[in-house]
Amino acid sequence: MIFVRRIWNWCKRFRHRCGYGVHSPSDFFLITSVVYEKLPYYAYSQLKETSFPKALPHYREKVNRLLFRLVNHYQPKTLIEVGKGNGSAMKYMCAARPTLSSTSLEGMEMEQTLHQLKAALEKMNRVDFLHIGATPYYIETFEATYPYLHEQSCMVVGHLYDSDARAAWWKFLQHDERVRLTFDLYDIGIVLFDKNRYKQNYVVNFL
Repeated sequence: MIFVRRIWNWCKRFRHRCGYGVHSPSDFFLITSVVYEKLPYYAYSQLKETSFPKALPHYREKVNRLLFRLVNHYQPKTLIEVGKGNGSAMKYMCAARPTLSSTSLEGMEMEQTLHQLKAALEKMNRVDFLHIGATPYYIETFEATYPYLHEQSCMVVGHLYDSDARAAWWKFLQHDERVRLTFDLYDIGIVLFDKNRYKQNYVVNFL
């Protein structure tokens, strides 16, 4: 059923493939040279051999490789992940920039999660890359982290359509005036905050 749903989703998004209709050079580059990049990176083979618990929430390997490329592209100095899942996403992101200062928070009660998040934010002072993974506190995470984000920050939101509530929040983000650019890849959403850019929401066919 998952495979059938993915094929159906690909058919619906067929006209959004390969940067079709994207006029911004930087956005076109992100889609065609980062999202759709197919050349093997040096760390892929090593990361594939790493064993991760399958029972915990996790992305497909293709998505983890994209997270690797996003970190490699943006070269953030600081990264926070809330919703660790089985740990594979963070492993891929950190492999793309070994000097990255990173913190990963996993399944805890909301009060404890936000307390630890606040401590990490105060220590980092600013967040270059935010990954909101398999956490039920996605709204609280974003609101707590937003003051530490800046115009060059990149935020990745995972599991966009796992629930109606999460899909509704993703739609809210697309219209949020604090957000300038969104890229909807179905598995994940990429959010950018450069206020010099016109507001734009892209759909990307990412099978």
